[in-house]
Amino acid sequence: MAKYLINYLDKKSHINKNIYGHFCEHLGRLVYDGIWVGRESPIPNVNGVRRDVVEALKQIRVPIMRWPGGCFADTYHWKDGVGPQSERRPIANRYWGGSLEDNSFGTDEFMTLCEEVGCGAYLSGNLGSGTIREMVEWVEYIRDELDTPMARLRRKNGRDRPYKLEAFGIGNEVWGCGGQMRPQYYADQYRQAAHFINTATGSGISEMINGGKTEKTKLIASGPNHEDYHFTEEFMKGLTADSFMFNAAGCQIMADGLSLHYYTFPGRMDTAGGGFFSAMPVADQFNEEQWYQLLKTTAKIDEIITRHDSIMSHYDPQKTVGLMVDEWGSWYRTEPGTNPAHLFQQNTMRDAILAAINLNIFNKHSDRVKLTTIAQMVNVLQSIILTEGDKMILTPTYHVYDMYKDHQDSTLLGSFIENKQVGPENARLNQIFESCSVDAAGNMLCTLCNTSIDASETIAATVYGADVKGVEATILCADPHAKNTFDAPDAVGVKAWKAELTGGGFQVELPAASVVSLKLKAGG
Repeated sequence: MAKYLINYLDKKSHINKNIYGHFCEHLGRLVYDGIWVGRESPIPNVNGVRRDVVEALKQIRVPIMRWPGGCFADTYHWKDGVGPQSERRPIANRYWGGSLEDNSFGTDEFMTLCEEVGCGAYLSGNLGSGTIREMVEWVEYIRDELDTPMARLRRKNGRDRPYKLEAFGIGNEVWGCGGQMRPQYYADQYRQAAHFINTATGSGISEMINGGKTEKTKLIASGPNHEDYHFTEEFMKGLTADSFMFNAAGCQIMADGLSLHYYTFPGRMDTAGGGFFSAMPVADQFNEEQWYQLLKTTAKIDEIITRHDSIMSHYDPQKTVGLMVDEWGSWYRTEPGTNPAHLFQQNTMRDAILAAINLNIFNKHSDRVKLTTIAQMVNVLQSIILTEGDKMILTPTYHVYDMYKDHQDSTLLGSFIENKQVGPENARLNQIFESCSVDAAGNMLCTLCNTSIDASETIAATVYGADVKGVEATILCADPHAKNTFDAPDAVGVKAWKAELTGGGFQVELPAASVVSLKLKAGG
């Protein structure tokens, strides 16, 4: 039995709802077929977007979506995707299979999708092959209320009032597909672009003059890949040096966030050439040792965030700049019979555990981590949704987001759990990952996952500082290899679970390979 201590009085950082965001890139069947079927499609749709997908995204309260890439973003020119459908210029998707896209899903379609779902829009700007002017005009097209050329273009295309733009990324993976830039060079490129985009949104000097009344679009810098701590150090140094821009805390800063990408591969990344990807197993092919190796690899995100945070805190001790993990998740070999460049993979109970580990870790780092977007939303990598024609299924990962959604905009509580190490000697990790939060009404959500492939654990929890008057538990648990398919869409799903109130808290069993969520009603 493991002791679990929760301190109701130790209220820590705010868990930004955008930690539960999602990523949709023009890649494979994510946008076309996965989201967009067109207004004339026999598949039920809302303005051309699949109705079943919209409803599924509403159910888990998706807070923000990142689009159009990814690597695709730095070849994308937004004006090709606005205006009458018949006049839009097609684009070759050079990064992901070379297929020709007709640009029928563009800015207005994406922004309308975000409104339909009720979530924020996060755009990735083209710094690689585009220009600052192009990015500024994109922001003006979306946000401008004045009678400017870009606002006129938006109105000509059928949208009178501006859209809301929550975040704008200045480039993507600038160290790689986004331009092969060194961090010092990118810091200067970022500062220049941020200055003019801020001016376009009224979030720069004009915001100071207007007393901060302008609704700000967050600017997010392209940050490090995995464990590239040198990139973070050099970028933060270049961002803050000799700047006359100050935030409310008096820190010299021009960014709201720095992105971090961290994928979990079932193997090592030092294989030469393209052999690494073809040598990887598919999602549901793994043995016990491979189960633990993958989960240990994904849990390393805790150390990686800690180290990047430490570097950022040297330049930004108030933690004004968020660490935005806007690409993360599992990456396997594509399913047999599918285009390898389209990155279509299945999703098992192991992926649900992987997601639960990451989301608990993000919650624990919510003083610095302000946004994450799992890669990717539909039909690509660690998807929450899979589609095939008019059929749609929800993956085990989707159900984790459903179980965790009440963490959004709650407050992290101090918590500690006694832990065992599980797995073979070369892949040992903690058996239990957890986090606990409290909402504005004083009620708590505790989320726990058991990484052991074959051993259960009973949790004896004590809650300090509050009386627990009620507990409602749900569980996601299945054979480790289990997955939802179009023939068996409900093989893995959420069920009610038994938890007992004790004198000072609660007791609950975590079966092997399970995720458990507990809603605790606190009394006076």
